[in-house]
Amino acid sequence: MLGLRVIVEDIKDCYAALGLVHTMWQPVPKEFDDYISRPKANGYRSLHTVVLDPQGRALEVQIRTRAMHQFAEYGVAAHWRYKEAGQKGYSGSVQADGGYDQKIAWLRQLLAWKDEAAGGGDAAEEDAAGGAGQAGEGADAAQGREEGRGAGRGKDWEQIKHAELDDHIYVLSPQAQVVALPRGAAPLDFAYYLHTDLGHRCRGARVDGAMVPLDTQLKNGQTVEIVAVKQGGPSRDWLNPELGYLASHRARTKVRAWFNALQMQETLAQGRALLGKTLQREGKTAVNLDELAHKLGFKTQDELYAALGKDEFSLRTVENLLRGKADPDYEDQIPSAVNRPSKSGHAGGVLVVGVDALMTQLSKCCRPAPLDAIVGFVTRGKGVTIHRASCETFARLAERAPERVITTDWGVHGDQVYPVDLVVEAIDRQGLLRDISEVFAREKINVTGVRTLSRGGQARMQFTAEVPDAGRLQWTLTLIGEVAGVLSAMRK
Repeated sequence: MLGLRVIVEDIKDCYAALGLVHTMWQPVPKEFDDYISRPKANGYRSLHTVVLDPQGRALEVQIRTRAMHQFAEYGVAAHWRYKEAGQKGYSGSVQADGGYDQKIAWLRQLLAWKDEAAGGGDAAEEDAAGGAGQAGEGADAAQGREEGRGAGRGKDWEQIKHAELDDHIYVLSPQAQVVALPRGAAPLDFAYYLHTDLGHRCRGARVDGAMVPLDTQLKNGQTVEIVAVKQGGPSRDWLNPELGYLASHRARTKVRAWFNALQMQETLAQGRALLGKTLQREGKTAVNLDELAHKLGFKTQDELYAALGKDEFSLRTVENLLRGKADPDYEDQIPSAVNRPSKSGHAGGVLVVGVDALMTQLSKCCRPAPLDAIVGFVTRGKGVTIHRASCETFARLAERAPERVITTDWGVHGDQVYPVDLVVEAIDRQGLLRDISEVFAREKINVTGVRTLSRGGQARMQFTAEVPDAGRLQWTLTLIGEVAGVLSAMRK
């Protein structure tokens, strides 16, 4: 198949040239690739298309800008040059030095070895045949020449392996594919680079033919082969930076996503079980779950399950709906005090605008504290329930009964403290709870409730703590996040 390369000035001209090519010749369906809007993993950018000329012959056309062409021709070489030249490099003023040229030579040698490994040694056989045909050269001389070449080749290869190229290392797959990884990468980084599922199932690795632990740091020029099981998932230990299993942010993100999905499945299962027991107890097992979720203010069943599993939605509301009783939050009667034009501060520290001597209470679903943006919702027999402005439960209440929403603000709260729920996820270890408790003790924050769950080497802890304001809470969460092994610390 013939090839044609078109070099233009900018990206706009690339697409204009593509339109002309498709106008002049008939494009071949499913043979168009746009690597400009979707670059390859190595940064390569270009437009590829295949067309048929008037004689019916296939013609491959590549369209790119001059900058894309330079990167395509020199690959990582262009990246190094621009990176080392700094701002001048991006303006087109680039000067190579001896160190730069040495890096490029090493990389080209690495690619050459890769090509020889993939080609099966055809070039070597060709040289040997040519050498045997030269007059006056015996078999011993030809063998000596080949041994000398092999010795030089081995020396160059050792230089490549120990070269400090840039902030990356370059290793080979068994198929001689060159893979760039961050310095300090281990076999797991290599596995996740190839495929997410391969990383999840990785259980071992061979480096240059020898089995190595998964926390082994890889070096330039090594050949890495992954040993994987048919089914399986990652270990929580892989996320522990002190163990050295993963060096790349990309791989750690994939592992976290796997555990987040697993946690969500467990939450949905727990919520589904709670709702199922409630339906059985009320004798309503034949109820339409989609309609039930919609009546409760959720778009899907899974949203309802998640809210129940996270203890963010009360089963009492579900029971009242199944029994045909109205939720107190949706009763028609509104205290007449709402319409009194006055402004008074409540003893609990919440300033309710437009209400005089109206009882207030803090919502248990979001547990607001001073400095949080708050809103109020009028409930029958309970006065005004105070929610955080970002509370999802309040959003559903306000949507169904906007006339019950009331403007609120914090008053002077003095030495009063407010209960808040905190969730801490960490790598499980001995003394973890003690170290977190010491943070609360140093900050003089009283903890009124603790609930812990350890599974698969990871601990999930929920604390109910009494804090004077949200600023103090945020500082405490920051300190907890610095405890060894803690992956995240946040407000529920």
